[in-house]
Amino acid sequence: MRTTGTAGTSSPARRLPAVLLAAALLVLGAVPAAGAAPQAATAAVTPLTGPQLAASWTGPLSTRGRYIVDANGDRFKLKAANWAGSQGTWEGSGNADDPANNQAGQVSHNIPLGLDRVPLAQIMADFHAVGLNSVRLPFANALIHDTAPVPDSAVAANPQLKGRTPLQVFDAVIAALTADGFAVILNNHTTSYRFCCGLDGNERWNSGQSTQAWEDDWLFMVNRYRANKRVVGADLRNEVRRDTWDDPNWGMGDAHDEYAAFEEAGNRILQADPDMLIVMEGINWQGIPSALFSHGRPVLTPVRNLSNSLIRSDKLVYAAHFYAYTGPANTGAGSGPGSTGDPRYEDFTPDQLAQVVDDEALFVTQSGQHFTAPVWVSEFGAAGRGSTDTKEKAWLDAFTDILVKNDTDFAQWPVIGWTDSAGNPQDNWALLSYDATGRRAGVNDPGDWRAADWNKLVNAASRTGQVARATRWNMLDLDFGDQDVSATMLGQGDWSSGNRKGTCIDGQRLVGLGRSDSRGLCTDANQPATSTAGRVTVTDERYVTHGDWASGYNKLQCPDNTYAVGYSVHSNAMSALLCAPSSAALPLTGRNVWFDHGDNRPATGGSTGSDWAPGYYKGQCADNEYLAGVAYTWKWLHYGVPDALLCRPLS
Repeated sequence: MRTTGTAGTSSPARRLPAVLLAAALLVLGAVPAAGAAPQAATAAVTPLTGPQLAASWTGPLSTRGRYIVDANGDRFKLKAANWAGSQGTWEGSGNADDPANNQAGQVSHNIPLGLDRVPLAQIMADFHAVGLNSVRLPFANALIHDTAPVPDSAVAANPQLKGRTPLQVFDAVIAALTADGFAVILNNHTTSYRFCCGLDGNERWNSGQSTQAWEDDWLFMVNRYRANKRVVGADLRNEVRRDTWDDPNWGMGDAHDEYAAFEEAGNRILQADPDMLIVMEGINWQGIPSALFSHGRPVLTPVRNLSNSLIRSDKLVYAAHFYAYTGPANTGAGSGPGSTGDPRYEDFTPDQLAQVVDDEALFVTQSGQHFTAPVWVSEFGAAGRGSTDTKEKAWLDAFTDILVKNDTDFAQWPVIGWTDSAGNPQDNWALLSYDATGRRAGVNDPGDWRAADWNKLVNAASRTGQVARATRWNMLDLDFGDQDVSATMLGQGDWSSGNRKGTCIDGQRLVGLGRSDSRGLCTDANQPATSTAGRVTVTDERYVTHGDWASGYNKLQCPDNTYAVGYSVHSNAMSALLCAPSSAALPLTGRNVWFDHGDNRPATGGSTGSDWAPGYYKGQCADNEYLAGVAYTWKWLHYGVPDALLCRPLS
């Protein structure tokens, strides 16, 4: 999200309010698309009608490797924009109905902007005309609980919506979008209706509300639209960042742990609606923005060594935001408290920018790793009409080149704004601006310099058609508690009471363990079919057969013709293996993989280009093997951590 200044200016979006920044200071590898490099196209798009767009794809959506696909397995590239308003536009002081107290003087009344000026049918037609196939629809948690009807004036161009609450208007907007073929991704943008940025009370998912309340609101929204398969995704929270006292973190196991909160919420959503995509942004800001303190914008960098595993391995999408005036360690503040001398994204050369964007986000699209997933740049944009910011213009050209080259899913911010009586946009970042009579000033209407870059982007050659199913690797993290991502086991009792447990996603098996850190790795590579027999918890050596494969060591071994799908630890010592039965006989000979003195991972395949247990020795079976046993000892100060794996061939 971003804020803007007066009409015709490009006052940067996320420049944190100076008073809030002062308070803070006081308390304190991408993979290109297949085929030839896409060529830019600058002509305006040939719009699809609603029926044409609806016929071009089938919901629900899922993922295959780095791509999002529809229900038929065909690539569905998110060509989206953000229809803002339901997150609120009030800037935090004064009368919320006074335009002077709202973002760009636009009073949304907490519903999507433009409904006072343009009929829904015309808005849909204009969305088609600029080449959208999907919409990111921000909302505030407050919207769910708001029972007051919106003013009649807020829906003047859509009188059928008079008397409705903000949520009921939201319903109608979703119905119109999906009826016209658009995919809709719900985005929890804010807690309250206050907009936007810095220390505004919306910094984390649990700012102004509990994590439980946030998750419950998500379940309410998911269940509300569950029958509509064009409502395709849950974008869990917008721009998680530091509040006055605390940083968000990725994997520390406390109340500010975005990694844990997002995974828990995502799995609860998938239990309610297995069809939803789960969209996770990285951390937008950590640290006090001052040269005296460590600070920065991690984005997705923590995912390199700690990625998420959901109960559906084909539902995770990562997201990132990029704006010219911010940077890897720059808040975007122009001057005063909160401003730093760190480079902005617009300060980099095109080659440097491409490297930074890859390092912070697009590396996630690298194939065959534990973190491999689609990356959606769910916010980017620039000021259009009236802008004289040459650096931002150069940045947008370079940034859209990066999106084109990498065939990246995207969503521009924002799609709708207002123009004043003279036809000047009040928020010149909007793709489509309307005056009080409904007259439009759009990106493809004369006078908007962004047209060439926008049309280059939406017309770019992209991968289309069927996408083959990709082998997956998913990590397990028992650092602070259980990570049960098996829907089967979540429906059963505690299979290893008193211990921290990790279970692989259904359809995957355990192939690797870290030594002394309780991390694990699962895969579906060459996965054997599972029989209907129950899973077996192994806590002793009763199933050690066909010889002692690790003399002098304690061993946990799966019964013959079963393979490990989970494990448990006490402290970091091995406690149990969880074993699933194969529907066909499995070979019973194998090899030892020792990792008590160093890594022992396969040279190829197996997520070998990424570290799923950084700083610790790891053992891992090959992609054509199954993990049948684990050896450990309490001798020599080994403390019961895994020392060796028994790996057997799958055929």
